[in-house]
Amino acid sequence: MPPVLWALMFGNFVIGTGVMVVPGTLNDISASLNVSVPVAGQLISVAALLMCLGAPLLVAVVSGLDRRRLLALTMLWYGALHLLSATMPTFGSLMAVRVLTVISPAIFTPQAAACIGFLVPPHQRSKAISLVFLGWSVASVLGMPLGSWIGGTMGWRYAFSAVGLLAFFSAAWLWRAMPDGVKPPAFSLVTWRETLQSKPLMLCVAVTVLYSAGQFVLYSYFAPYYKANFNVTPTQLSLMFAWFGAFGFVGNLWVSRNIERLGASRTVFLAVASMALSLALWPLGSSLMLTALVLVPWALGCFSANSAQQARLSGIAPTLTSGSIALNTSAMYAGQGAGAASGGWLIAHGQMSMLHWAGLAGLLLALWVSWLASRAYARLRHPA
Repeated sequence: MPPVLWALMFGNFVIGTGVMVVPGTLNDISASLNVSVPVAGQLISVAALLMCLGAPLLVAVVSGLDRRRLLALTMLWYGALHLLSATMPTFGSLMAVRVLTVISPAIFTPQAAACIGFLVPPHQRSKAISLVFLGWSVASVLGMPLGSWIGGTMGWRYAFSAVGLLAFFSAAWLWRAMPDGVKPPAFSLVTWRETLQSKPLMLCVAVTVLYSAGQFVLYSYFAPYYKANFNVTPTQLSLMFAWFGAFGFVGNLWVSRNIERLGASRTVFLAVASMALSLALWPLGSSLMLTALVLVPWALGCFSANSAQQARLSGIAPTLTSGSIALNTSAMYAGQGAGAASGGWLIAHGQMSMLHWAGLAGLLLALWVSWLASRAYARLRHPA
């Protein structure tokens, strides 16, 4: 694999760490800015909504730009805005800066994926996509636990500052590693229409919305959930995030090595089913240790589902990859926002114990829609 893929993977690591720094430091943000946990959780849902809208809209805006410059500048923006966030004195000002910060994830993740077709031969594309999206798994193994620990021991401002410094390093690496002249073709209105009219693609995008929402009903509030139920320390909380992330990394690594043998559609189904199993077993987590065990299937499927979905979309319509992955990224963030908002509503109404059941409903719907997507693609390839 070309060395540039490692720079793209590290970029996704930084993007993922920055996106997840809010859930990891939610307790400290709530306490230091004197807002409730559901209100602090709006940082997740509002940012997710902006990333959702931005991912497909910005495809047209950046279409003519050289990807070396675009990706490096995107990371510089991410770093500067995280450092600025760390200085905000009120929740309102932090929200305003956060909205601007998440322009970077809306651009970086889909554009990094769109570059892959120009960097590797077609037969390596699925593995390359899985490798680049492995960065999100590494963020869950290292980035989120470290951010949670920094936030719990030194304060959320230090955690945000650390993300900013990582983003500057990523910008420099991308500038050195990316070749000049990588410009995926512009996405015209005709191409967008073709993408939106593809039933298999749109069903796959719906799958992403549903499994992302199902996860983030509970995932967004891991920190307050563990605090309320097990009175965890900052160190215990960071270890729980690290435990989750470690198995997420293992699951994504396994997918990157086996997706070509299993097929992308089957891999997505297995990943979502694994997550649903954890939420079905969630009531068995009566202690922190038992909860850690129940988390394992969820972690194995969490990030591997995202990687498999990208490969699935690329396989269904290779010429529409730039747009379909932008829509899928949008769907991922839309699901995160919907899940976080739903979870915040449940907590505000004293129903924290119902978070996992709401999440399970979303994951079961995702399995059904994934099956429909596979049928639609099969009919497209082999019409009766």
